[in-house]
Amino acid sequence: MSNIDIRHIKLILFDLDGTLIDSVVQLWQAVNQMLAELDHAQVSEQEVRLWVGNGADMLVQRALTAALTHPPTPSQHQQARALFDKAYQGLASHQVVLYPGVINTLEQLKKAGYTLALVTNKPYGFVPDILANSGLAQYFSMSLGGDSLADKKPSPAPLLHVCHTLNIAPEHSIMVGDSENDVLAAQAAGIASVGLTYGYNYGKSIADSQPNWVINQFGELLDLLK
Repeated sequence: MSNIDIRHIKLILFDLDGTLIDSVVQLWQAVNQMLAELDHAQVSEQEVRLWVGNGADMLVQRALTAALTHPPTPSQHQQARALFDKAYQGLASHQVVLYPGVINTLEQLKKAGYTLALVTNKPYGFVPDILANSGLAQYFSMSLGGDSLADKKPSPAPLLHVCHTLNIAPEHSIMVGDSENDVLAAQAAGIASVGLTYGYNYGKSIADSQPNWVINQFGELLDLLK
């Protein structure tokens, strides 16, 4: 629970992967296509699930580190990242899986007058097609990817940039996400946070990051904001 006055909230910032969409299948397939091109062994979906959350560079780095007997060199990483991007470009927006209650909840929040924005660590080039093909695009006044600015979550910079651009103060905003990166970014920005217990958090409990609220299902946001 929290002593923050929820009545003052005007802006809701959302993470994407693990919060709105379950994208692990597509990421897993892209990682395995990349590994196959490099003559490395395939990995399991569960392994990739634990690697997701810090952006594509870190996902590729973790996959290479697991495949190699030595740390990947910059040139190896660059080659692998290009292969991953090519594979994921063909997969990212196909058969997007939304978590239960996402569309209805966003619809209700929008109708209630909240401004909604998206702040993801996914490279922005993948974001528009995902939002369009999943039916999510219409709900967001602004979207940022992990490469939209110089810094990404857990830096507070993307969250503060959205607040500044939309002219809504951090204290009138909340961040909703499934990862410690979301909570840490919000804390550093002076923004309240909601942690979801599903999604991707490297096998750790989201409660350990001490968000202001913890919820188990996306639709519980409606109860929280009443």
